[in-house]
Amino acid sequence: MKQNLQIKEKADSVKADSGKKQSGQELTRQEQFVKNHRRHHHEIASWRTILFLLFLAIWEISADLKLIDSFFFSSPGRVAKNFAEQLKHNSLLSHIGVTLFETLLSFLLVVLLSLLVSTLLWYSAKLSEILEPYLVVLNSLPKSALAPLFIVWLGTGTRTIIVAGISVAVFGSIISLYTGFQQVDAEKITLIYTLGGSRRDAFSKVVLPGSVPTLLSTAKVNIGLALVGVIIGEFLAARRGLGYLIIYGSQVFQLDMVITSIIILCVIALGFYKSVQIIEHQIKIRFKL
Repeated sequence: MKQNLQIKEKADSVKADSGKKQSGQELTRQEQFVKNHRRHHHEIASWRTILFLLFLAIWEISADLKLIDSFFFSSPGRVAKNFAEQLKHNSLLSHIGVTLFETLLSFLLVVLLSLLVSTLLWYSAKLSEILEPYLVVLNSLPKSALAPLFIVWLGTGTRTIIVAGISVAVFGSIISLYTGFQQVDAEKITLIYTLGGSRRDAFSKVVLPGSVPTLLSTAKVNIGLALVGVIIGEFLAARRGLGYLIIYGSQVFQLDMVITSIIILCVIALGFYKSVQIIEHQIKIRFKL
């Protein structure tokens, strides 16, 4: 009996040691995966930075060597000088603030309107069939063609610019969200009805939660489209904003101002996209999507 007990204890200890080794190996693999993942992201970020700096260097050298006309194409040095001069006059920050405000307001209204209309279309199949061709046509219509009408109807000012920003993104957003609502698992909806739930329960407990990834991906597109619409509106109906600076600079041949405004728009667009991406990442972590 004692020998059997000793043999059993040794076997248990061997199993425990092997289990510890396996868990240690798993931890090592996880740590190595995390290191490789971080190394990959650092490598990508480094190459992006190198390419950007290389572009700036080629641009500046080409302007200095007269390979390109710096009056028409500017240069990083001239852009930086123009940026500093406009900051000294306290005009640039106000123009940036106006464009940011109009873009964010347009984006929020697009999200609310598209979510509301998509919900109505999901609740009423007949209404969706009636409105589908109109949504497709309005989404395909170049929104710059509507801008003069907005000016006639609404006048010049912030209201017209916000409507222009909404018009660029809202129809495509409605179509995307409604398509996402329709692609939710039909069996889950049937289960809600089987358990005595209503159509409202099916929407709030299955359709809307199941469409969160679609909503987030649509938001990343809409923030850029809202910025495009706002700039189109500022081209035609503004006295402030980066779109106004671009038009004014081109009219008086201050192309340094034009290129500076365009670069700032690129930074704003990147900032908007990254902000929505961070929000998307946090929502996915919280709700385990």
